[in-house]
Amino acid sequence: MGRRRALLTALAVAAAVTTGCASKAEPSAAPVAVAPAAATPGSAAPATPAPAALADAEIPDGYDGTRDAAADIKAALALSATDHRQVLLDFGADWCPDCHVLDKLFRAGQVAPLLHSDYRVVAVDVGQFDHNLDLAARYVDLQRSGIPALVVLAPDGTVRTATNDGSFSNARSMDAAGVAAFLKRWSAK
Repeated sequence: MGRRRALLTALAVAAAVTTGCASKAEPSAAPVAVAPAAATPGSAAPATPAPAALADAEIPDGYDGTRDAAADIKAALALSATDHRQVLLDFGADWCPDCHVLDKLFRAGQVAPLLHSDYRVVAVDVGQFDHNLDLAARYVDLQRSGIPALVVLAPDGTVRTATNDGSFSNARSMDAAGVAAFLKRWSAK
């Protein structure tokens, strides 16, 4: 999966080096076709993947258009009701270079520990601004925010903040300290 992610990142960046991940109203990079990862001999794919938000120490690996994002959010909120962690919704797409940059920033030394201790991260695929739009509209205005767009939910499901100002849609101009500051500001701790 790591090689596939690296390939996706390289292709997306090469295809849209100067294009931000704008909203549908402002066309951006074209999708990048990537061949599915080949299965290794003797391996079997899991019948049903676990909800992306349930693995405590994991940051989702990309945006999976086959996932039931509403169910993932519901599962994350149910778990957060017991441990009072915030739920961080990350709306994006695998073709988006800024989404890949944000993913790298999420894994940076000063950001990853904050995500692991204070948040449950749910990646929501918006495709070519044609997937999960009804779900996204409950939380963020993708026309204004572009992608990636972040939403912080309290454990009871109320929206604490949404990046409707587009502050993350040009993640290439951000650094780990800026992402960490955002997470610290909205952490329940």
